[in-house]
Order: sequence, then C-alpha cells, then structure tokens
Amino acid sequence: MFEVYQGQKEAYVVGKDIEMERAGSWSYSARRRSLSISSSRRSHNDNSENDNVSEAGDIGDRALPSRRYSESNSFHLSLDDGLAAPESITDHPNLPFSNSNYSIMPLPPHTISPPSQQSKQEPAGEALLPQFLDYASCLVHLAVFGILGVLTRYLLQKLFGPGVAGVTSDQTILYLDLPSNMVGSFLMGWFGVVFKGDISHVSEHLAIAITTGYLGSLTTFSGWNQKMLDLSVSGHWLFSALGFLIGMFLVAFSIIFGVETAKGFRWVLNVSSISQKWPIKWKVNSRKRQLGVMSVALVILGSLWGVSGALVKTKFKHGGNAAQLWLACLVGPIGVWIRWFLARLNGRGLGKAGLMKWVPFGTLMANVSAACTMAALASVNKAVNTRNCDTVVAGLQFGVMGCLSTVSTFAAEFNAMRESKHPWRAYAYALITICVSFSLGILIYCVPNLTI
Repeated sequence: MFEVYQGQKEAYVVGKDIEMERAGSWSYSARRRSLSISSSRRSHNDNSENDNVSEAGDIGDRALPSRRYSESNSFHLSLDDGLAAPESITDHPNLPFSNSNYSIMPLPPHTISPPSQQSKQEPAGEALLPQFLDYASCLVHLAVFGILGVLTRYLLQKLFGPGVAGVTSDQTILYLDLPSNMVGSFLMGWFGVVFKGDISHVSEHLAIAITTGYLGSLTTFSGWNQKMLDLSVSGHWLFSALGFLIGMFLVAFSIIFGVETAKGFRWVLNVSSISQKWPIKWKVNSRKRQLGVMSVALVILGSLWGVSGALVKTKFKHGGNAAQLWLACLVGPIGVWIRWFLARLNGRGLGKAGLMKWVPFGTLMANVSAACTMAALASVNKAVNTRNCDTVVAGLQFGVMGCLSTVSTFAAEFNAMRESKHPWRAYAYALITICVSFSLGILIYCVPNLTI
C-alpha cells in the first residue's frame, strides 16, 4: 500500500516538473519573441525616421498621383498572391496546452473584404490622368515655376548687389546669391513644410512646382560654392571658410524662422476660424480640370520661352547680363527636370540593403554635380576668354547649374535631421555636401588657375 502511494507521489512530482519545465520553456520563448518583436519595432521606427528625414525636401516622381496609385495596386496584388501564414500557437511544441482542444474561430464573412477590390476602386471624382500625361503635366509645371525662380533670383541679386543696396558682392563673404538662398529657405518653411499638405490637397502638381520648381530654382548651391572658390583663388581662404560657415547659419535660421512664422499664421487662422468660413473647395481632382490646368501651364511656358528666345536673339551679339539672363531662362528648366528625377533617390539608401537611408543621395548628387560642372565651365571661360563664350557659360551657370543645385531642399532636409532623434546627422550631411563640392571644385577650378 505504502509502495503504491510512493509511486503515485513520484509520478505526480515528475509530471509537475515536466509541466514547470514546459512552462519555463514557453516563458523563455515568449520573452525571446517579445525581445525580437521590440527590436524589430525599433528597427522599423529607425528606418521610418531615416526615410522621413531624407524625404523631407523632395521625393521626385514618387510624389505623382499616378505613380502612387500604381504602387498601391502592385502592393495589393501581392497580397492576393497569398501570404505565409504564421505558426499556429496551438501547435507549438513548448506550449503546456499544445494538445488541448482549443479552436480558433474565423472572422464573420461580412467583416472581411478582399484587398484587391478595395485597391481597384478609384475614389469618386478623382479619376487620374494616364501616367504619361501626369509626367508631362508635372514637367510643364516645373519648367514654368523654374523660370520664375530664375527671374526672382536675378532680381534679388540686382536689388542687394553693389548697384543698388550694396549688401552683397563678389569680394566678401556675403556672396551675391545669399539673399535668394535666405528668402528661398524661409519660403520653404512656409510652403514646403507647414502648408505643403494644404497645397497638395488642392493640386499635387502645384505643390511640386512651388517647392521643387520655384524655390529650388530661386536658391542655388552651385553659385554659393563657386563664389567661395573664387575667393580661394584670390587668396582669401579665411573669407571662403567664413562664407560657408555664416552662409550655412543664415540658411538654417531662415528655414527655422519660416517654419515658426508659418505655424503662427496657421494658429491665427484656426483661432479666427477663417479657414472654416472660407474653405478651399476648388481642387484639381478630375481629369478635365487636370487637362485644363495643364493647357494653361503650356501656354504660359510657351510665352516665357518665346519671349526669352526673342530677347536672346536680340541681346546675344552685344553680350552682357541681359543676354545671360534670357539664355538662363531658356535652359533653366533642364536643370529643374534633372534635379526632380534625381530626387527619387532620396530615402532609398545605397544598394539593395538600403544603407544610410538618412542621407538624401538625390539632393546630394544634384548639388555636387552642379557645383563640379559650374567649376568646369568657369575654367573653360577663363581659358577661352571671349564675349560669346562668357555669355554662353554665364547663361548655363545661372540657368542649368543654378536650377540643378538647390539650397531650399537642402535646408528642409537639414532641418528635419536636426529635429530628429539623431541631430548629428544634420551637421554630417552639411559637412559632406560642402566638403565634397568644395574639394572637387578646388581640383577642377583652383588648381588649373593656380598653375596658370
């Protein structure tokens, strides 16, 4: 009797130990899975932040409505192909209730809707243009606003230059393009950060045209870099270093001031209920309206190009600033288009693994390539030294290179990085852009001139 009781007790203890071992194994597995999930969430959050800071300025053609719709369809179609089902909880070998009679009830049929059907339904009143026309319309908008940016930059140069206000000059750290870079960065805080969503709600093409087209062409990094190279060739290395330092400070403060004033203006609108009394009801959300706006933009672009071409033909033989300006208006849209196409690289990182996603490589490539090409053109101009060559080179520098490079987008990206969890990335990005552009510029422009 005692032996039977002792055997039952030992069996009970062994069974209890097995249950505790299984429970401990399940607890350890759960903790390991929890740590894995939390680490994956942190990694996902870091990747999202990297994408956000590098895409704060521009994302190129990925912002087009037709492109977003096609990407959305491809995503939902991949869902229709099937997803790998997760491992069933009840079949896990380490669970203490793995053999229990538990069942998981499916969701009611009326709560499930196929993703593919949802993605294929276009919102009412928002029929999109075909992708080709969508691209063409955006390119026309960019060209029109790019030319307006070139004209505004020229006017600000003359207004603050030696001829009128005398604030800026070629021989000081306050270079000629500093006012346009500051004004463009300030306006970027308004229309590229705070109110960009509101403008996109009316027209996505208008938002792209204002930020990438107008503000990107109003500001120029290549002109800034070239003026510092000119100071270096003249022997004013300290002025060149201070020009970058003070210029970066003024640009960074300009976009901060723009963001803060725009937020204050939005607060005034909300308090006074002006936006509720006069809401913006007109939207470019139908194919008919999109074609109408595109036609108007085409007429404006044709007029601007026609006037510019006629004035270039008249002024070219005499040379001077007028011929350079109108030639810049003719070729400026080329720089805007190249920069817009390069902007699709922002937020993608390097290689298939997407390394260093926080670096906006599209903007970096645009600024560095424009600065290098501008230095090369300046070297050619010094070597040839004729009036016609000076007109052509100055027109290409002010138009194509001035529109290919940008400070407003660069400032928006710098500001987003500065406000992120890793503010050091903002200063690293600024140093990379300035140091690479200036170093290559020295090799292309300064070394040949010093040798001569």
